[in-house]
Amino acid sequence: MMESLLALILLALLAWYWQDGLKAREVGVAAAREACAAEGLQFLDDTVAQSGLRLLRGEDGRMRLQRSFAFEYSFSGDDRQPGYVTLLGHEVTMLHTSARPPEEPPPALH
Repeated sequence: MMESLLALILLALLAWYWQDGLKAREVGVAAAREACAAEGLQFLDDTVAQSGLRLLRGEDGRMRLQRSFAFEYSFSGDDRQPGYVTLLGHEVTMLHTSARPPEEPPPALH
């Protein structure tokens, strides 16, 4: 009886983790797509790949899963650049893309 209960709890936890991961991935894809559109970049492959997972305490003191996702984008369609989006729970906490092509020098400081 106890083994059945433990198996059921484990199955429920796995189902929750899978569903939560799908929702986080959807949020990551939407955030990457929106950031690329806002910066005039091409969001490549229309997907993100999970690159990190850890438990982290949020500002409210509750433990949440922090997921990091990698994606690729292009300035011209001929290049692939790495981008990253990090979520705490289902909230985007960081998103990184380079705002200019790699061969373009940074603006001069005056």
